[in-house]
Amino acid sequence: MGHSIALNAAWAGMDVTLQGIDEQNCEAGWKSLVRKLDVLEDHGLFSGSEAQQIRGRITMSISIEEAVKGATFVIEAVPENLELKKSLFTRLDGLCGEHVILASNTSGLSPTSIASEVRLPERVVVTHFWNPAHLIPLVEVVRGERTNDDTVKRSFDLLHQMKKKPIEVKKELPGFIGNRLQYALFREAQYLLETGAASKEDIDAAVTYSIGRRLPVTGPLQSADLGGLDVFSSISDYLFSDLSSAEESLPVLKELVKKEKLGEKTGEGFYKWDESFSVEIQLKREKELIRYLKEDLAADHVMGGKS
Repeated sequence: MGHSIALNAAWAGMDVTLQGIDEQNCEAGWKSLVRKLDVLEDHGLFSGSEAQQIRGRITMSISIEEAVKGATFVIEAVPENLELKKSLFTRLDGLCGEHVILASNTSGLSPTSIASEVRLPERVVVTHFWNPAHLIPLVEVVRGERTNDDTVKRSFDLLHQMKKKPIEVKKELPGFIGNRLQYALFREAQYLLETGAASKEDIDAAVTYSIGRRLPVTGPLQSADLGGLDVFSSISDYLFSDLSSAEESLPVLKELVKKEKLGEKTGEGFYKWDESFSVEIQLKREKELIRYLKEDLAADHVMGGKS
């Protein structure tokens, strides 16, 4: 996620230092970043000279001290381990001046817990980007118990400059908003597969060719308004009791993990991922996300012209 966030910031005209744990990590991040830049250029989002300018705004470093020197906003994207994040934020707290915002890209860990050992918890906030961070507009801004209003405002200002669509999560809760919705759907998909209701391909198709088509325009609550709240209430009354209420991942998923069939990164998960299939799906996803991104940028341009 780190290199995609850095790309997004540099694309917005900001100077960025991207810190990796070692030279190999930096090299891998830079290679991925350049590939993403090439794809964006190929799709006409900017010219070759503009791509060079974006690359020129990004500095790579293995030194955390060098990475935060002169920074006004720091975004952490280390693995989802609370103790690791707490340790890192304690270190950042000592390295950064009081005016610097310290943001975590955690997918669901508590910002209050992450900031529990820093001296200035009011400047700690979650800015949860979605993968791929340079293409997905949403960023969830989550307060900790002591995060102040200025930190939230500065986070929104930065994210708007990056052409993102930030939302404020007003209540600190596990998984925030997006992941709670995503995993509610994932739990039911697991349950349908477990019970033999349909094949994995047809379960996925039921989303991509139905609700997936309208969700980019109308979210679940607005969709209910359009469908009629009386209808949605009636269906909820008879359907909710039959939906999965599992409190942990279901047996098929647990067995796949036990066998280290972890998805695309290991070559097999629910699906088999050889190189050609992986490239095909990732390019298809990128192409569709870029199409939506172009529409968003065009809409922002029109709105900006009218204001």
